[in-house]
Amino acid sequence: MKPSVQLYVDGLEAYPIGRIVLANIIMILWIALGSLASATVWPVAGWIFLIYAVFMVYFVMRKLVCTNCYYYDKWCNIGWGKLAARLFRQGNIEHFASCRGIKIAPFFYASLTVIPLILLVIALIQQFTFTRLLILILLVGIGFYSGAVSRARACAQCKMRFICPGSAAK
Repeated sequence: MKPSVQLYVDGLEAYPIGRIVLANIIMILWIALGSLASATVWPVAGWIFLIYAVFMVYFVMRKLVCTNCYYYDKWCNIGWGKLAARLFRQGNIEHFASCRGIKIAPFFYASLTVIPLILLVIALIQQFTFTRLLILILLVGIGFYSGAVSRARACAQCKMRFICPGSAAK
C-alpha cells in the first residue's frame, strides 16, 4: 500500500554508511561534551545528563519519531530507522508530521546544548579554566554543526523533506 503523503522522489533511499558513521560519532561527542560540561558544576549532573540524553536520543525519540518515518528499517542520515525497527513496531507515515516526537524534537535537541551550556557558564563564572572554555567552544561548535550544517545537508536529500515540519530543506 502506497502512503498518501508526498515524498521527495529525488531523496536518497539509503544514506551512505560513511555519513551515518560520522553522524553517530558527532552525536556521541555531543552527548559526551554535554555530560562533561554538566559534570563541571556537579559530577552527578554529568551522569544525570548522560542518562537523560542517551535514553531520549536512542530510545524515546526513536519510538516517537522513527516508527512513523519513511526510513523505518532503512539507512537514514544517522541510521536511526534501523535502530527503531529493532526496538519498535512500525507506525504510520501519515502520522509523522503530527506525532508527539516531531513536536518535542526541537526542544529536546536544543536541550542537548542549552542545559550543559548554562551549567558550564555557571562553572566558568565560579572558576575560569581553559578546559571549561575549550568544552564550551566545542559544545557550541557541535551544537551549531548538528543543528544547522549537518541538518541542512541531511534534509536536502531526505525523502521526508516535504512532510517533515522540522525539515531544513523546504
